[in-house]
Amino acid sequence: MMKRQGDLLIVKVDKIPEGTVWHKSRILAEGEATGHMHELDSGEVYEKEGTLYFKVAQEGVSTLNHPEHKAVTFEPGVYKVIRQREYEPRSWRYVSD
Repeated sequence: MMKRQGDLLIVKVDKIPEGTVWHKSRILAEGEATGHMHELDSGEVYEKEGTLYFKVAQEGVSTLNHPEHKAVTFEPGVYKVIRQREYEPRSWRYVSD
């Protein structure tokens, strides 16, 4: 299962990897151009080596909101957040949203 919102691709995974760190914030990404945020309304966010994961509780649903995109909902489970990147001469950079 995959879903996309702006420059984020969200993929369902089996579990959160060992060694992740819990994040107090539910912000998955901040817009570089506008300052708007991709933010979950519920769930737990974790990070490992720059990659974010989030978990939606068995008895709930979580919605990813952003002012410039349609809201995306997630059923119970574990998800990996992939930031889309694009090539610039001499380097890669995250896509501006």
